[in-house]
Amino acid sequence: MRYPTDAVIRSLAVLVFFTAFGADLWRSLLGWWGYLAVAAVLTAASAVLLTRRRLWGALHPRRLPRTFVLFALLLVLSLAWSFYPGATVLGLLAQAATTLCALFLVAALSWPQIVAAASTALNWILGLSLLFELVVAVFVRQPVLPFFTDYAGRKVPDAFYWSQGLLFEGGPVQGVVGNRNLLAFVAVLALVLILVQLAQGLRRRGPALAWVVVAVGTLALTRSATAIAALVITAGMLGVLLVARRAGPGRRTWLLAGVAAVVALSIVGVSTFWSQILGLFGKSDDLTGRVDIWRSVSELAAQRPAFGWGWISYWAPWVEPFDGLAERKGVVYLQAHDAWLDVYLQVGIVGLVLFAMLAVGTFYRSWWFAVDHPLDAGGRALPRVVLTLAPILLLTALLAQSVVESRLLVEGGWLLFVVIAVKTKLDLGAVAQDLGTEPPRLLGLAEPARR
Repeated sequence: MRYPTDAVIRSLAVLVFFTAFGADLWRSLLGWWGYLAVAAVLTAASAVLLTRRRLWGALHPRRLPRTFVLFALLLVLSLAWSFYPGATVLGLLAQAATTLCALFLVAALSWPQIVAAASTALNWILGLSLLFELVVAVFVRQPVLPFFTDYAGRKVPDAFYWSQGLLFEGGPVQGVVGNRNLLAFVAVLALVLILVQLAQGLRRRGPALAWVVVAVGTLALTRSATAIAALVITAGMLGVLLVARRAGPGRRTWLLAGVAAVVALSIVGVSTFWSQILGLFGKSDDLTGRVDIWRSVSELAAQRPAFGWGWISYWAPWVEPFDGLAERKGVVYLQAHDAWLDVYLQVGIVGLVLFAMLAVGTFYRSWWFAVDHPLDAGGRALPRVVLTLAPILLLTALLAQSVVESRLLVEGGWLLFVVIAVKTKLDLGAVAQDLGTEPPRLLGLAEPARR
């Protein structure tokens, strides 16, 4: 597969990743209409480049993962039984725009280029976030509200502030995205990408280590339990992958069985010491109100279990049944804080099964992409490289976050999920390395191809 990449495509790719993961920055800075204008321009630009560079052929539906196509088709068909057809149309437009941008990234960039573009965008978010918090703490010295928002003298909940100005108090900081959990998760993804690039030799050591410090510092300042949990799980997956690479094909089944046993024991351990673990992160037993939200959403989903209430992506709080469905301390939530529960609510058991199949299939392909030797266009084995670890590590972080957030279904989460799902399908047989360097032998991550 050829990648006719130039400066225009690379720049657009960085902007797409930056906007998908930093959407709240645009909304806080320009308001909803400004954000929609930015998103529309990026979507149109992606479509134009896909057309002018003749990249649509690589994205024929027969080449895409079947579960991805079926799940997307179900979202569209849900308009027929949606309880809120107008809101479903808006949700489908948002989903289609994000999906189109993801397909542009898949068709226009190789894996090294995707990793580089995502890393650059996430680093920008982290850097701007720390700079923003520094400016607020030094010059403003009080909480800052988003621009173009009028609360008309009402008491503003803490969650509505763009920044609380707590940098010099040790946080938690919210950064330009205005949410500490979202900023912390950006730091997790950025850390994965930086370390992969560093190990592969794609970045200079000094600047890369500096960004590692920025990502770790951001995690410390956000104090996000969900992001730290996702990072620990991702680190565990890295350990499993390193063992799998050395174990060889005959022993990987036993390795996976061992991993399943460890996961089961971990679940038992977490359940046993749940209160103590939450206490370490300053969390209440209801996970900051999530348990009540899950209960309300489960009860609502049970009323229409087969096909759900209709796709909506982010909840629309101005329509039934989302008006008042989840509210805490004056904040109306726009998600179920669980991607799987959100899918069940919106497209029912049928949608949940398709989504689970899509996730499992993507994980399966990403696993073999990471542990098997990549092949060249002639089917010959190439040396393993560190870069092939990136998709499954990013996917692991996304799936870990999906248990307590619904971000996997929207904006940056959905964009990255689609990129991994489709790219691993298209490039499973013949992987374009395009690294420009010899595979490094760092920590045994890369090794010669077997004869």
